[in-house]
Amino acid sequence: MPRRAVAIAAISFGTALFVIDGAIANVALPTIARDTGVGEGSVVAVVTLYQLVLVMGLLPFANLGDRLGHRRLYQIGQVIFLIASAASLLVTGFASLLLVRVGQALGAGMALSVSAAMLRSIYPSKSLGSGLGINSVIVASANALAPTLGGFIVGHADWRWVFCAAAPFALLSILLGRALPEPKPVPGHFDWAGGLWSAATIGAIIGGIELAAHGAGLRIPGAALILGGIGSAVLLVRRERARTRPVLPVDLLGRPIIGLSVLGAISGFLASASLIVLLPFRFEQGMGYPPEEVGLLILPVPLTLLVVAPLAGWLSDRVKPSLLGIAGCLVSITGFALIATMPADLSWPHIAWRLSLTACGFGLFFAPNSRLIIGSAPRDRAAAAGGLLSTGRLLGQTLGASTVGVMLALGLGLGPVPLIVAACFSALALLCSALRLKAV
Repeated sequence: MPRRAVAIAAISFGTALFVIDGAIANVALPTIARDTGVGEGSVVAVVTLYQLVLVMGLLPFANLGDRLGHRRLYQIGQVIFLIASAASLLVTGFASLLLVRVGQALGAGMALSVSAAMLRSIYPSKSLGSGLGINSVIVASANALAPTLGGFIVGHADWRWVFCAAAPFALLSILLGRALPEPKPVPGHFDWAGGLWSAATIGAIIGGIELAAHGAGLRIPGAALILGGIGSAVLLVRRERARTRPVLPVDLLGRPIIGLSVLGAISGFLASASLIVLLPFRFEQGMGYPPEEVGLLILPVPLTLLVVAPLAGWLSDRVKPSLLGIAGCLVSITGFALIATMPADLSWPHIAWRLSLTACGFGLFFAPNSRLIIGSAPRDRAAAAGGLLSTGRLLGQTLGASTVGVMLALGLGLGPVPLIVAACFSALALLCSALRLKAV
């Protein structure tokens, strides 16, 4: 102190920046489609391309951060993001907008790949869980702010300003960034072949999932991409096993406590993303609520996370994180069952407590699970562990959205089936927590 407080502020502004930028564009999609003359199906690429480029870069950038320096890469990423954000005001068509989003995703990927490693350096080991809990509060707050801020901008200004809305957070983070820790860079050259191979492999798997979820005509090419990505992953794992600091951190995944935690993170984020994507359809089409009320109906989820996430982080410094994870998964499974069986004529308070209960389960699981991934890795491999955590989160969210999309296309989206599937993935996260407890 006081350097630690300044560093916490810097990393918090950076976290808010990338969460807002990832979520705010959804509100502007209809306006962008109308203004640029592209179809509603094509305009979704503004979001999906950003997510794809972001997740492709996380593991290679984490490895690069070890060589270049965590703080340096974090600041470079934010500068690239600012330049791309400024360029969005000059966009004249849909193609140039997509190019801007690629630039923003590259900058965000650089910063996010090392943010968890810097969190570990900012907080003492005994307070790491509390730090991750505070970071979860920033994420939940930014997720709650993004749709409201985006709607205000679209309603009162040109839609291009949506892609600059988070720029002030980048400026504040850069100005405060001198207080961020900077471990000594690891000597040696970056493995460009491994980095590109890793990015292409993850891109093939997630890109294939996105294609397969967008319609019957794209399912065969999507499946081919997924199979190609899986085959590439097998070959990449064989290559990376022989390396001391692999781009794909197979050395960390081979540790039961980290491997099980990453699998649990993917399963947990898949379950939570399924719920968030499903609720608007369920409320509007299944229960007859008007669109303007849907946001209020979903509000208990982020509000509950705001309270539970820091509490769970604080508890994970004092109670076995695996026990908290088991308890959280049991609570979320109970919540899914209550939502799946709720009548169509329920009033808001009865809906709210069901959603709040489910979100409470997520809050109890995510922060302790993240603590185990970050805190169990050797300190000089913290960036790789952070890359695994961010990749698991984005992979789970992508799979969750795609799962709901497929079920909606099959006519199963408004019934209990998606919630049952989500509960099964929460059960898989519970199993990972139980096995991890035994392994520890």
